[in-house]
Amino acid sequence: MAKNKTIYNCQNCGASHPKWQGQCSQCGEWNTLVEEVVIKEMKGLGARKTFSKTEVDNKLVSWSQVKSKKSNDQRITTQIEEFDRVLGGEGKTKGIVPGAVMLLGGEPGIGKSTLLTQVVLKIASQKLSAPIFYVCGEESPQQIDLRINRILTKEHKKISKNNLEFVTTIDVDELVEIIKIKQPSLVVVDSIQAMTTSELSGAPGSVGQIRESTDRLADVAKRLSIPMFLVGHVTKDGTIAGPKTLEHIVDAVLELSGERTGELRLLRTLKNRFGATDEVGVFKVDEVGLAEVSNPSEFLLENAKTTEPGSATACVMEGTRPLLIEVQALVVKSQLAMPRRVGRGIDLSRIQVLSAVLQKHCHQPVDYHDVFLSAAGGYKVTETGIDLALSMALVSSLKNKPLPQNSVFIGEVGLLGEIRKVNYLERRIKEAKRLGFKKIYSKETHGSVRELLKQIGF
Repeated sequence: MAKNKTIYNCQNCGASHPKWQGQCSQCGEWNTLVEEVVIKEMKGLGARKTFSKTEVDNKLVSWSQVKSKKSNDQRITTQIEEFDRVLGGEGKTKGIVPGAVMLLGGEPGIGKSTLLTQVVLKIASQKLSAPIFYVCGEESPQQIDLRINRILTKEHKKISKNNLEFVTTIDVDELVEIIKIKQPSLVVVDSIQAMTTSELSGAPGSVGQIRESTDRLADVAKRLSIPMFLVGHVTKDGTIAGPKTLEHIVDAVLELSGERTGELRLLRTLKNRFGATDEVGVFKVDEVGLAEVSNPSEFLLENAKTTEPGSATACVMEGTRPLLIEVQALVVKSQLAMPRRVGRGIDLSRIQVLSAVLQKHCHQPVDYHDVFLSAAGGYKVTETGIDLALSMALVSSLKNKPLPQNSVFIGEVGLLGEIRKVNYLERRIKEAKRLGFKKIYSKETHGSVRELLKQIGF
């Protein structure tokens, strides 16, 4: 006989509570507890599961029985270099690890389904022992077929339609049984928030449903060594929807980011058990889907106007990859009592600090001016290695005088106006020289912003 048990799960951290309370005792967040009903089978008092010797032996695996093959040799390449770079591996052998469960998150409309459809088509063009499953949680097979026809190019003509099968269930228990019977080469679940289990009473997308669905899919993926991609929604603050335990269950958490109205898309790893977490893949949106950008620096500087006042070139790091970008500044006299500081792709507090440093230590009169700073191309910058370029662009706009041609500015600016060394400086300098920049200003050439401004005639 089944017995219903009511628990209260925190939507923020996933912690369970026996009764409702205003604040979660684990993470401290308020009003995040949601009621869930768990159906459990009644067991006799003192009931305990026993195992036979055969059952015990089946659960033990000797090290000598484990394949000694290197994990890199087992990886499945997607033939999309930027995607394989993010998944990890060594040398030319990069890609998907069998049995790995990967969660892909991103803003609505950013291109998650499009990117995974391209991955599926690339893998489907290879010789497969079993078909690929695409679980239609939010779209019908006909709608996915429309996207496939849009993405299909000449290189995909060899694809056998038998290599791709659509699964039209959102019941995770049914899906697990189908996977056990068919044992596909790859599974894509779009999306995990659409999956449900009848053992929980919560609606699709609730904390309990997401956690249980992910747990059961991860279990079957590990048992059968079937790689799996889960598409995840994000909340208002950009975090993946669902309990935090969701990210602990999966092997890799990938994030696709970028401005929805812009061309650029960045694929980052927030977690990766089988590779580095400091790699980034760069894509651009075209009429077909997402195209790889093998040389992102040239792409980001394609429309740069570095000969105009207020424009400067910076070199930032995305993981271990140096990228050259253009930063632009606009400084105008303010008509307000409190001048404005506005940033696009740049942290506002960083703009305020740099403005104060230029005012105090470089004697630049920015206090009565509105300051607008932007990273061209919709690129979002979080590291401090862009400080020097922002400062120079700001002064260039203030003086209405362009910076020296073919120049790159690399460095962090301290509160005393000094230029500080940044990580991977040699790698940044090498990338700048490769693209033909002859004047590279950094900690190695100047000790302070004031000294640099004086040297270039500002």
